[in-house]
Order: sequence, then structure tokens, then C-alpha cells
Amino acid sequence: MFATFKNFVLLFCFSIFLLACKKESYVVTKTTTKTIAVDSTISSAKNITKTIAPYKEKMIAEINTVISYTPTDLVRTDGKLESSLGNLLADLTIIRSNPIFKKITGKNIDFSMYNFGGIRAGIPAGNVSNKNAFELMPFENLLVVVELSGQKVAALIDYLIKSNTAHPISKNMKLTLTNEGYELYINNKKFDKNKRYFVLTSDYLQSGGDNMLFFKNPIQRISLDYKMRDAIVDYFKSIDTLRSGLDQRFKRE
Repeated sequence: MFATFKNFVLLFCFSIFLLACKKESYVVTKTTTKTIAVDSTISSAKNITKTIAPYKEKMIAEINTVISYTPTDLVRTDGKLESSLGNLLADLTIIRSNPIFKKITGKNIDFSMYNFGGIRAGIPAGNVSNKNAFELMPFENLLVVVELSGQKVAALIDYLIKSNTAHPISKNMKLTLTNEGYELYINNKKFDKNKRYFVLTSDYLQSGGDNMLFFKNPIQRISLDYKMRDAIVDYFKSIDTLRSGLDQRFKRE
């Protein structure tokens, strides 16, 4: 009888254990929502606002500081295969970057190239401020120089021709589309497929951005540790008046 009682106790304990371990299923029977408006009626912490205020004022003053002037609108849409703003961007980055590159390598940059979509805003005629530079280039892209074979430069030209877009290229390059193909001069010398060229671009494009795959796996890659936006600001500060236009660096006969 003792064994029977013992078995009963064990069975009872095991049943309790199973009930304790049973997973319950819960069903949502009611939901409630509450809208909390985040607007000017929400009071701010006065001490935080007071602490931030001087920095905010300094930032606003800095961003609105006039650093140059342009007598005409500079935009990316005033030409079919080139633009006033694209030409300026491609040229100024070489002007600012070549001394750095030459100090590192003892050589010169042959030309620069960027993408049409990378130009995020135009610059209206009048005073030019830091704000214009940030709107033009809001990204943290770095400038890099890649050494490309003649075959890769040929692929770059094919990309320009097929895209039929005003991608910024510097004035070191003169590209003319003809019925037979194209004529290309780099630094006033006819393009040579057996030669290597140093091309300035952004780290984003060098990694294959915008499908510019010809920039990937170059012979060598030299980082200038110089942000593209910083080059723009530095150039604007160094020039009283910005001047740029269409000069037929990329044209169709």
C-alpha cells in the first residue's frame, strides 16, 4: 500500500510539473493607442537650450559666411555633354589636389572625372557661402587618384559615350565624338592606349559607384586624405569671383 501511495505522490508531483511548464497561448483582446504631438507646445529643457545656443549661433554664422562670388548661375543642366558647374568642379579639384599628389609621388594628375548625379545643387548668381558648398557636395567623399591602363581609360571613354550625360571631366581632357568614333586628347597629347594615366576621382566612384567599374582594381590607388567638399570650400575661399562656362571639352561633331 505504501508503494501505491508513493506512486500516487510521484504522479501528482509530475502532473504539477507539467502544468507549470505548459506554454500558454495569449490572444490580444483589446488595444489602446495614444497620440503624443511633438510640436512647439512641448517645453524644452531650458538648461540644454542655453548650453546649445552659442554653438548653434556660431554654426549658423559659419555656414552663412560669404566665401566667394559668381556673376552667373552655375548649374549642371546648361549643356548636353558638359555643364558650367561640372566643369568648375572637375577643374577646381585638380587645382587643389595636384600639389598634394605631386608631393606624394613627384608626378601630376592627368585629368579628373566625377558623376553627374554627385552634383546635388546649383549655385545661383551672387554671393557664394559655405552653405552653397555643403549643398553642392553634402557627402563625405574623399579624393583619390588611380593609375589606369590605357585600356581602362578607353573603358572610361566608352562609359561617357554610352551614358550621353554631362558627367564632370576636367579641361585636361578634350573628347570629340565623330562619325568614325572619337578623338581624345589628354594634356594636349593624343590618347595612347599603351600609356598609363593618373585620374582624380572620389572614393565612392573608385569603388565602382554609379557603375564606374573601370575605376576598380587600378594599377595603384593613392588616397589624398582630402575631402572633396573641403577642396571645394578651399577653392572658393581662394577665388574672389567664380567663373565657368561651356568650353567644348566634350562635344559631338
